[in-house]
Amino acid sequence: QVQLVESGGGLVQAGGSLRLSCAASGRTFSMYAMGWFRQAPGKDREFVGAISWNYGSTYYAVSVKGRFTISRDNAENTVYLQMNSLKPEDTAVYYCAAGRGGSSSSSYEYWGQGTQVTVSS
Repeated sequence: QVQLVESGGGLVQAGGSLRLSCAASGRTFSMYAMGWFRQAPGKDREFVGAISWNYGSTYYAVSVKGRFTISRDNAENTVYLQMNSLKPEDTAVYYCAAGRGGSSSSSYEYWGQGTQVTVSS
């Protein structure tokens, strides 16, 4: 069992940066791939990026590639989402998730409660 808690969301102007954190509790955190997803009002939840459990391989949605960076600290049971050059269309609730990895939400077993990110123009 893994419990996930996101933090770091807030209001930022376009072009600004935010770093989201996802703190995990429970053993075996390091054995899970970690993903970030987001959901804007009236839209489906969409994949943002993920990081593997072993070598730290990362992959991203096209819409955020080059602007967002995922990292993890297995010793601290924490995964991060660094978001730079933010755009108004990045406004959403951001969720971290733990599971097998990949871009499909069905591949993740555990989810955080989400943190709101709002980017003003």
